[in-house]
Amino acid sequence: MRYTLLLHYPEMSPEELGPEGQEHGQRAFGAYAATLHAAGVLVSGEVLQPSVATTTVRSVDGALRVQDGPFADTKEQLGGTFVIDVPDLDAALAWARQAPSAEWGPVEVRPGAVHVVDGSWTPNA
Repeated sequence: MRYTLLLHYPEMSPEELGPEGQEHGQRAFGAYAATLHAAGVLVSGEVLQPSVATTTVRSVDGALRVQDGPFADTKEQLGGTFVIDVPDLDAALAWARQAPSAEWGPVEVRPGAVHVVDGSWTPNA
């Protein structure tokens, strides 16, 4: 069963974070990704650019609107994702607890419904 771990945490500029903070984060997430990979559960991972680089598209009264910035105005922003393939929710929660960002903000665990394999939609099982 595929689960996506959505990592939310307060955004900080490189200046606010500082070189030591950046190195700590890179080491922590690198180790986490390596652990997921070694366990054979990592499907993919993505670190996102800051939310200021976000563009949101939505339909309002039948017309598409394009808006600069994230959809939600919150203290924590979606900073990255990991897609894992594990037997069940308990296993996904165990991996989510180990995410370095769990110390700074919520980690949303969401099961996948379908995914694309070789151009075809495949139900998540």
